[in-house]
Amino acid sequence: MGTIKTSLREKIGYGFGDMASSTFWKIFSYYLPFFYSNIFGLRLDQVAVLLMVTRIWDAVSDPMMGIMADRTSTRWGKYRPYLLLMAVPFALSGIFLFTTPDAGATVKLVWAYVTYIMMMTIYTGINVPYGAMLGVITDDSDTKTVLSSYRMFFAYAGSFIALFSWEPLCNLLGGYGTTLGWRNSMIIVALCCLLLFLLCFRMTREKLHTVSTVSVGSDLKSLLRNAPWWILIGAALCSNLFNTVRGSTAAYFFNDVIGGEARLHLGSLSFLFYAGLFLSIGEVCNMVGVALAVPMAGKLGKKTTYISSFAALIVLSILFFYIPVTQSGYWWMLILQVVISIFTGIISPLVWSMYADVSDFAENRDGTASTGLIFSSASMAQKFGGAFGGAAVMWILAAFGYNTEAGAVQTETAVQGLKILMSWIPAAVSALAILIVFFYPLTKKRMEGIQEELAVKRGLVGDAAQEVAVEAEAAEPEKKLWMGLPKAMRWVAAVLAAIIVAEAVTTVALGTDKTATVADAEVVE
Repeated sequence: MGTIKTSLREKIGYGFGDMASSTFWKIFSYYLPFFYSNIFGLRLDQVAVLLMVTRIWDAVSDPMMGIMADRTSTRWGKYRPYLLLMAVPFALSGIFLFTTPDAGATVKLVWAYVTYIMMMTIYTGINVPYGAMLGVITDDSDTKTVLSSYRMFFAYAGSFIALFSWEPLCNLLGGYGTTLGWRNSMIIVALCCLLLFLLCFRMTREKLHTVSTVSVGSDLKSLLRNAPWWILIGAALCSNLFNTVRGSTAAYFFNDVIGGEARLHLGSLSFLFYAGLFLSIGEVCNMVGVALAVPMAGKLGKKTTYISSFAALIVLSILFFYIPVTQSGYWWMLILQVVISIFTGIISPLVWSMYADVSDFAENRDGTASTGLIFSSASMAQKFGGAFGGAAVMWILAAFGYNTEAGAVQTETAVQGLKILMSWIPAAVSALAILIVFFYPLTKKRMEGIQEELAVKRGLVGDAAQEVAVEAEAAEPEKKLWMGLPKAMRWVAAVLAAIIVAEAVTTVALGTDKTATVADAEVVE
């Protein structure tokens, strides 16, 4: 067992970081495809290609960021400084992403590529180091699960607020069917996320000072022959694919299957049944699942808990297909959403905690302090899952003949496609996840042995443990933020800053399309 403990303040502060990341991520995953196709004016096939092409860059940028973060050395540690460095670019990139320039079709398509790739790059720049912090805040596997639970609890809280308020916020700030409403809403969300990242930086500390004794090439070699890492990549990809397929389909499902005027009746009360309500209730239930993750994993182990949760998701997802579109059916949809979300909430913190275990496994076996590199793969899996899920939804909708024209009445085939996307496809992904995780070798007993060996190697034995924890930050060279970054990272930061300035200048020069609506948005040919 590990010896470095964490305070409640640190746990809450760490949670604030993913509250910011997840707020952005859920809006991107669930609403960005709809924004591009129904507000911005791209065709479904163009949206699908856009989502996939950006993943090619992510395959490079994520591990690159992990390697550079592992070799950062500042007075604040290796990973924590990036919360400060990337917070403002993160907020600005989100605003530009949901800005529609007043320009022609080709310029708009180029703008979509530039702003989306930029947003994902900045997301990598802040989220990979943030995730890697889990490996240096504590050395205890169970405490890492607790920290992951705090992380996901706050992540789902942020997601709930964002999803529940997104459509009303758009209506309030310009209209849900207008480009202006979407951009103004993102400005509010971006400012909130900026504050959360700054609080995360202020309330956390890196307590474990790890130094890699091998080269970058050795780090990569160790990673590629790390069997638990490969298995976890597949499992995380399935987890993100499950959530993204259901989440990004929901806006279309409610728009064309449920309808815009559906209401839930509870006695004398009546309230609108819309995608934001459906998704935000899911986020609240995710939080319940997160609270259950720690006791379940403590009793059953992470692997068994993961497999059991996905087995339940298979059954629940299939049941969703057979629910009728009636008043009683609406309630059953909501009930299934509650239960499904509890199980996805159980899974989420386990994935991040298991990545920390994989990092310990690599350090113990190969002497590689490559926490950032390993957690970069978590970010990559998250984004690949989001991309594959979002692109698959676009392609499947196109295959079923979905019509993106305003006011279009969908064919029975298109409606059937939407139902399959909410049920059978998530069930198939769940089955694949079970098959992959079955081979995961880092059991609870094996991790206890690895932690004992690492404690000796790190010198974290007896009274020395807390002394190392207290002095870890002081052990870093007294370098200011900029000079503590690797030289390559300083060049990357300069280029990113230049691109953000160029985006701002372009927005001012072209102006923002303030009048386009779902009905008159220009479709890019």
